[in-house]
Amino acid sequence: MSDRLIIFDTTLRDGEQSPGASMTKEEKLRIAKQLEKLRVDVIEAGFAASSNGDFEAVRSIAGAIKDSTVCSLARANDRDIARAAEALQGAKSMRIHTFIATSALHMEKKLRMSPEQVLEQSKLSVRFARKFTDNVEFSPEDGSRSDIDFLCRVLEAVIKEGASTINIADTVGYGVPERFGDLITTLRERIPNSDKAVWSVHCHNDLGMAVANSLAGVMAGARQVECTINGLGERAGNTSLEEVVMAVKTRRDYFGLDVGIDTAQIVPSSRLVSGITGFPVQPNKAVVGANAFAHASGIHQDGVLKQRDTYEIMRAEDVGWTTNKIVLGKLSGRNAFKQRLQELGIELESETDVNAAFQRFKDLADRKADIYDEDIQALVSDQAMQQAGDEHYKLVAMRQHSEMGEQPVAAVTISIGGAEHTVECSGNGPVDATLKAIEQKAVSGTEMTLYSVNAISGGTEAQGEVTVRLAKGGRVVNGVGADPDIVVASAKAYINALNKLHSNDTRVNPQIDTP
Repeated sequence: MSDRLIIFDTTLRDGEQSPGASMTKEEKLRIAKQLEKLRVDVIEAGFAASSNGDFEAVRSIAGAIKDSTVCSLARANDRDIARAAEALQGAKSMRIHTFIATSALHMEKKLRMSPEQVLEQSKLSVRFARKFTDNVEFSPEDGSRSDIDFLCRVLEAVIKEGASTINIADTVGYGVPERFGDLITTLRERIPNSDKAVWSVHCHNDLGMAVANSLAGVMAGARQVECTINGLGERAGNTSLEEVVMAVKTRRDYFGLDVGIDTAQIVPSSRLVSGITGFPVQPNKAVVGANAFAHASGIHQDGVLKQRDTYEIMRAEDVGWTTNKIVLGKLSGRNAFKQRLQELGIELESETDVNAAFQRFKDLADRKADIYDEDIQALVSDQAMQQAGDEHYKLVAMRQHSEMGEQPVAAVTISIGGAEHTVECSGNGPVDATLKAIEQKAVSGTEMTLYSVNAISGGTEAQGEVTVRLAKGGRVVNGVGADPDIVVASAKAYINALNKLHSNDTRVNPQIDTP
């Protein structure tokens, strides 16, 4: 077996299937370029057959990425596979990932196919995919709940047809580590040609065991893990890339494996995905959470000061955390600002974008004494979202008044399709009054299903980052806004979500069962 673990990132496909996480083509391309910088081995760019938007996104990523293999998912039928192959034509290195359900429950209730029909369709799909590329991956959906004898038959057959990667999917997060590891061992031992393919695992986190199950699979011989940044994914999410990578690197004494990931890009990748999707990272999240390297206990603090590894098994800087503070103000030069952007790994498309970001920086410096790296990343992300989106709605001006014992009132001026409108509303609080004022003129008819606030950095001067989730007619979108004034951040987030709903570039999440 190889002593190298392949990291297969599916943030842009399975991660995007989280309600509200749907991305535009431009947003997916930004994340793909960051994943390439992270040195991910395989980027699953999307599900080309699910929509024209996803097809274009996969094609765009395939043409832009040079150092990672670009993959598209496809159901086990000729149409999906041909569509994936077409989208991947421009890739320097491509892979087609095809799948079909193999559990009795899925075959009977969902596919309405007999086991023999599923077996035949599995063989035909791999055979057809091989006409386009030698790099074909096959996944038995709901593999962890499939009959072992039938699973062996299917996998032996698809390997014989030329599948080079076999990915065992714990689609509903049903597995437990010991049994999931045993499943991988049993399959590799019982299937005569198992040595002709790389074994892979794809685990969901419904019972909180996705990472544990994936690592159990690795110990049983799997040499590819399918994962996402921040564990993003439908329901409770997928295996977290950052947790798998750092577990393997930190406990190399146990796993005996290497990974090609540039770990210093983990935190920047986490922040980019969080900013684009609007899914904030919980403070106590392993590796990338704000508290991951924080020590509140006096005993712990004393130990770390005396000898770092008394309470830290990883170095914060190794995964991209930094304590650097950018000491620039409104009189600071543009070159110093550009230098800090480079140090943070932030690449802007043009000098115009740099100038716009620098102006935003100076505006923020007028309002906030200390500017942290997190502030820089937030303002650049906010700028990118505004530039990428269709700004049908724009926040022009706002003011609000609140005092104890009195109902807060907000007056908001917004531009809708180029026409300005000013509305005044009262509410239960300044945020409620502000959002009601926007909605009174926007008349979006949406339902707000989530409102959350996250401090970007520490202290009372910290910028607040607000996430708003809106739902309408089966579409779910997240809007994100950042500002030192939490009410302004809330208005920005709401406007951002409205623009996503209005934009034709934002696609509906694919409602297709996947591994």
